[in-house]
Amino acid sequence: MHHSQVSALQQTLARPVSCQGVGVHGGIPARLTFRPAAADTGIVFVRLDANPFVSRIPAHVDAVTTTQLGTTISNAAGTAVATVEHALAALVAMGIDNVLVEIDGPEVPILDGSSDPFVEMIMTAGIRSQGLPRRVIEILAPVEIVAGNKLARLEPHGGAGLRMDVTIDFASRAIGRQHVAFDLSPDVFADEVGGARTFGFLHQVEQLKAMGLARGGSMDNAVVIDGDAILNEEGLRFADEFVRHKALDAVGDLALAGAPIRGRYVAEQPGHELNVALVRALLAQPQAWRWTVVDVDTPLMAAAGV
Repeated sequence: MHHSQVSALQQTLARPVSCQGVGVHGGIPARLTFRPAAADTGIVFVRLDANPFVSRIPAHVDAVTTTQLGTTISNAAGTAVATVEHALAALVAMGIDNVLVEIDGPEVPILDGSSDPFVEMIMTAGIRSQGLPRRVIEILAPVEIVAGNKLARLEPHGGAGLRMDVTIDFASRAIGRQHVAFDLSPDVFADEVGGARTFGFLHQVEQLKAMGLARGGSMDNAVVIDGDAILNEEGLRFADEFVRHKALDAVGDLALAGAPIRGRYVAEQPGHELNVALVRALLAQPQAWRWTVVDVDTPLMAAAGV
């Protein structure tokens, strides 16, 4: 089943699907369920352990409260969900527009540190097409954020979807300078990007643990580097796993625009803070983008003026 085609219609899951695991920072176990949702719902997180009246948090940049060590979203009542980016990346990359992400704890389970388990959940549940056209954010003019040696930009691109172009440069010889570029599609994400794990340096992990963070972090859910050495016995999943994970994170953060993006994302040394700032800058510049519907090559849709 080849999914390279961008769907013209909104999609949700065919049935609910669940997983459970611990959060990387709090170490608190949580059960997470992707539940089908009606057209035009978008991606909405629901804290099952909160008061039902204040349990819903839309996956939108307006809801982002912190980008330290991952992306956290909160609603006006203060109900929050931390580390949403790996689940969001899988949902958006696999073409899911409408879904309730139910969770009974404060943080999305880290699982293996990649988006692979979420991709598998989506494939297990199956995808259901919905009757309404999918709206996408088409980039019309470049929007750029520069912070020191970091840069992230969205610019117009002739393709049907999102083109990713990411470079990182680390002093550690385990990483060095790495670059990846690809057109985002379900197949490319599932095969080439989704499996890339989060990574960190041993001294940072030790600092975080001393601060009471990274409680759930281990070599089961992260690539750990010490100096120029990779400590994980199994080694890497890709020779350039580090830059692929940065691209994965960016796919998840860009999902916070609230709709798929048609354009090119170019970044040097990106992180959650930079990505969220870029999405905020984009939405604040209405002349830089427009809503458009995915073209369908049928005269019927054209005649309907869609």
